[in-house]
Amino acid sequence: MKKQHTFTGILLIGIGAYFMLKELEIPIITNFYSWTTILMIIGVALLLHSYIANEYETIFIGAILLGLGVHFHGMQTYSFWLDHWGMYPLIIGIAFLLRYQKTKHGLFPGLILVIIALFAMFVSNKPEWFYWVTVFVNFIETFWPLILIAIGLYILLIKKK
Repeated sequence: MKKQHTFTGILLIGIGAYFMLKELEIPIITNFYSWTTILMIIGVALLLHSYIANEYETIFIGAILLGLGVHFHGMQTYSFWLDHWGMYPLIIGIAFLLRYQKTKHGLFPGLILVIIALFAMFVSNKPEWFYWVTVFVNFIETFWPLILIAIGLYILLIKKK
């Protein structure tokens, strides 16, 4: 991020607005006083920075953070929100497609992830072999903190070069 002041300014405006609205206690937006809103603010700040500063390498992570923030907020707030593992590949696929829009890289993985996610969420008569994916995702949902710990240890201890 060469023009990091753009990101910092947008992030400070977003977080300042969040805390100001929290202090004002406006009843219609009380559902947004949570950690998911902070996640969405960071995602929006990264996306805005990417488009304003023409530095498109942060589009991917910004879209993922915004998508996860919207998804987690929807799960906490709305009873109709779809709580399915297919939302995660959908969010990542959309992030790839947003990045492809500016960098022309990532179209194929984005389309594959979106197709897999939509298939997993909305096709009712899935083939029998597809259920191993659900079992695997349930396993990952249980032990995802161990994956984060392993990646952190790898970065700290092994990838020093």
